Amino acid sequence: MKIVDRYVLRELAVPFLLGIGVFTSILLIVRILKLVEMVVNRGVPLLQMLKLFSYILPAFLEVTLPMALLLAILVAFGRLSSDSEIIALRASGFSLYRLLQPVAGFAAAAAVVTLLLSVYARPWGNGLLRTGLYDIVKARASAGIKPKVFNDDFAGLVIYVDQIEPPGNRLYGIVVSDQREHKDGIGIGTAEDAARSLGQSGTGIDTSAAVNTVYARTGVLYTRVDEQFLTLRLIDGGIYSIARKGKGFEDTTFEKMDINLDLSLALAELQAREKDVSEMALSELRQTIADKTAAGEATFIERVELHRKLAIPFACLVFAAIGVPLGIQPTRSVHSRGFSLSLALIFLYYLLLTLGQNLGERGAVHPLLAVWIPNVVLAGIAAYLLSRSAREMTAGQPAWVGRLRSMWQRRRAAQPV
Repeated sequence: MKIVDRYVLRELAVPFLLGIGVFTSILLIVRILKLVEMVVNRGVPLLQMLKLFSYILPAFLEVTLPMALLLAILVAFGRLSSDSEIIALRASGFSLYRLLQPVAGFAAAAAVVTLLLSVYARPWGNGLLRTGLYDIVKARASAGIKPKVFNDDFAGLVIYVDQIEPPGNRLYGIVVSDQREHKDGIGIGTAEDAARSLGQSGTGIDTSAAVNTVYARTGVLYTRVDEQFLTLRLIDGGIYSIARKGKGFEDTTFEKMDINLDLSLALAELQAREKDVSEMALSELRQTIADKTAAGEATFIERVELHRKLAIPFACLVFAAIGVPLGIQPTRSVHSRGFSLSLALIFLYYLLLTLGQNLGERGAVHPLLAVWIPNVVLAGIAAYLLSRSAREMTAGQPAWVGRLRSMWQRRRAAQPV
């Protein structure tokens, strides 16, 4: 490897690593805040949260690696241009296409890593993420109940909690809308409470055939030993019941009442649902496409995901081709220009990609065209910019640059081999 190649690679390495950190942090900021909230307010172990974080990381790195590569090329070549090093390289006989060689090697390595992330790491991480969430729901079912939100994770129940005291077992200001036909899941704390809640006084409404709104000042969550039920013990509250048929209502009070929240359905749905296409490796996608095609089913989503796994790694090469001619343009503020240009190109690329994916998944556009059109568009722009920049580095260069290059070439030719 020549000195110039090593020099260009060193210029690319630092902004590339910084770009990975910056872009990944931007995409993860919402998830990080969510994980911190789960640890602080819900009592979920930090180690378990870190595992979930590692599972979602490959999906973000698959996207941020091409972003960081584009930023690195723009910053590196912008710095070389602003310090007149590009002019010196021109005078030494280096053409634009010669400078592309180390960039192409760097981009190819980034493309291979992105391909491995897309084909293997992201499906692996998404699959383990689902399993990890299943384990958290089993062990810390209370983590699914959020304050000041209408939680509808339990069939037939909508639960609103005004405040949750860490680690998440004691609740305040509780309202439960219970629309279940059968009340097998409700247990009453005392016999007196049972008599009142069953409507044996007042209007005589049978609450088992009514829509009940339960409210309580405080509540405590208990996980059952079998981990299929979560018991919500309500303290100092009441039940407002409206008959499903006919007219009538009743408002009764209680000192203590238990509501059993059945987790089996939610856990079964989370554990037994079909594997998502984002969790499938390349071989699984191909097999799924073959099976659905044989059964006469549509395979638009699977084909879009298949092409996406290959198109995003290829974007590294496209970004490299478009980044070099843009980076060598002279400018005063290298870093701000490089960052703004990279954001604009990244926005254009992923806007076209998202639009194409949506059209491809609906069958409006062929999956191949839908996913690859961003690469085709940017590759066309890159070809134009490269050819124009190559002409500027030869025919359009100042006369003194040509003389310096000729002197350098004669000097090298006169040196003994």
